[in-house]
Amino acid sequence: MKNTEKDNNSPTLYDIIKSDLKAFEDLGLLKCAQCGLCTSVCPAALHSDYNPREIVRNVLDNNEDIISDDILWNCFYCYSCHSVCPSNNSPCVINQILRQIAIDQGIGKEHIEPFITYGETFLKIGIGGMPKSFFMDLNRDIEGYLEIKSELDKTRKKLSLGPIQMSEKNIKEVNELLKKSNFQKRLKKLKKD
Repeated sequence: MKNTEKDNNSPTLYDIIKSDLKAFEDLGLLKCAQCGLCTSVCPAALHSDYNPREIVRNVLDNNEDIISDDILWNCFYCYSCHSVCPSNNSPCVINQILRQIAIDQGIGKEHIEPFITYGETFLKIGIGGMPKSFFMDLNRDIEGYLEIKSELDKTRKKLSLGPIQMSEKNIKEVNELLKKSNFQKRLKKLKKD
């Protein structure tokens, strides 16, 4: 459903994106010439149907269907698009904001659900951890991954790196910072929805 006839009081996608904290002040969204440089350097566009130029076009057209389009979840957040844009636009940042809108509307949970364990690990040990559901895929793609993972503490000790685990004091500091950003509340909401 293209949302081209909004009442004058409803913000457009452009308004929502420009007012978001992630949108830097001189984001060149309205200067987009649809040149396609962003798409030409995008690794996601190379390997999927993702097209950063089309994401921007949908925002400029105020097409709210883009919020529920699974294509949003193909962006790698590599910022290649951002680095080449002659208008100082950032489809990557725009995509991040659109994803957050989707999440806030209860859309796309299946795309972020595997990372809930990453957030939980962050709270427990102060750093993120690979979601366990990814281990078998990694083992398929990287020969011996599970063995490397199981020997990680020994390997770190041999390299004089010490354990990955942070001190309790540092974990508490990380948790305080995350609490101030409502991380725990958002994680709890994601688990509940």
